[in-house]
Amino acid sequence: MIYTVIDTFYLTDEQLKNSPSRKDDIDEANETNLRIYGCDLIQESGILLRLPQAVMATGQVLFHRFYCKKSFAHFNVKRVAASCVWLASKLEESPRKARQVLIVFHRMECRRENLPIVHLDPFSKKYAELKTDLSRTERHILKEMGFICHVEHPHKFMSNYLATLKTPPELTQEAWNLANDSLRTTLCVQFKSEVVACGVVYAAARRFQVPLAENEPWWEVFDTEKSAIDEVCRVLAHLYSLPKAQYIPVCKDGDSFTSSSNKSRDSQTPPVSKEVLRSGASANNDTVTPNPDSGGSKNSVVKQALDMLKESKKGDDDPKSMAVAVEGEEGREEPIQSKSEHRTEASGERNKERERVKARDRDRGRDSHRERERDEIDRDRDKVKDRKHRSKDRAKDSGGHLEKSKHHSSRDRDYHSSSYSSREKDRHRHHPYS
Repeated sequence: MIYTVIDTFYLTDEQLKNSPSRKDDIDEANETNLRIYGCDLIQESGILLRLPQAVMATGQVLFHRFYCKKSFAHFNVKRVAASCVWLASKLEESPRKARQVLIVFHRMECRRENLPIVHLDPFSKKYAELKTDLSRTERHILKEMGFICHVEHPHKFMSNYLATLKTPPELTQEAWNLANDSLRTTLCVQFKSEVVACGVVYAAARRFQVPLAENEPWWEVFDTEKSAIDEVCRVLAHLYSLPKAQYIPVCKDGDSFTSSSNKSRDSQTPPVSKEVLRSGASANNDTVTPNPDSGGSKNSVVKQALDMLKESKKGDDDPKSMAVAVEGEEGREEPIQSKSEHRTEASGERNKERERVKARDRDRGRDSHRERERDEIDRDRDKVKDRKHRSKDRAKDSGGHLEKSKHHSSRDRDYHSSSYSSREKDRHRHHPYS
């Protein structure tokens, strides 16, 4: 039988001080700022996506655990926050589509950076890149967690502790708010959720000045030490003393949701060589520009311009110069296409041919469907006509039989009458006296 311990992701103070971000020259203040900023994004996106608080809490815990093993310089805060929300929504059985998560984070970034709010097109190249990066970052998170994403929050322990201590309802709401704020710090990777719950209850009672039993320490009943509670209160007080977290661009790979398309375009454009710049500068220097600050008068400037126009006209009239110019233009207009451009053109033509074939097949399918419908209608009409003809034939047959029977009866009567009269005549012939 194999037993696995689920809730084992806890670090010491030395491990937190020697985090991977510190090795990339990111000091403690910047790391704390980025952690708070990422948790703010997760909380705000969860509200916009209408997710329960458990999903946001799970996403923040996964966010802290991931950056305990990876550096902020290698993984962008915004991308990791989006992946944590997406993964947490699945873990807490409140899934959201990747399209919804990306649209929400794109809109949040536009608002936070005062950019024009533009809708993220799900059929654009930028959206495809963001979706690929979202799933890739989710795989990184699962890999670093060892696919063990079980999280216990202090909220459930806190409600039991408050019910046991019989505190007023005002204290319950304050303790709940402190528990939500504690997720923005590293308390979730330093202490167990029971210890954080006790520290939150203690801090809320001190803020509302609600006396708790200290002669008989109540935290010992919940298997917690007083030093751990003091540390939780100190971390929360330090959190409230900090200013609002701002984004610090320390990642080397990507910056945000809005600049991915610009970067991809910049990477696709080839760099301009120094020789081209020098040739352009020399061409610009060859054209003489009159300096108004020099001693020449306006008439001299006009004369120079007229002379240049005459020379250009002569050059245009000269067939040799025209031929040379045409050859130069043809040489310039025929750039050497690289293999990648040929491949892209070939793939584009293939895609167009495929689309044309699909359109033809669709038209053929529609025509065949229409023909089938017409055939069915004609068949129904023929059936109705056949039924009508059959009914008419039956009626005629029945009328003919009646007429024949009448005709036969009249014939029989005539025959019987004629036979009777002939018999009478014969009888009178043979017996004249009678």
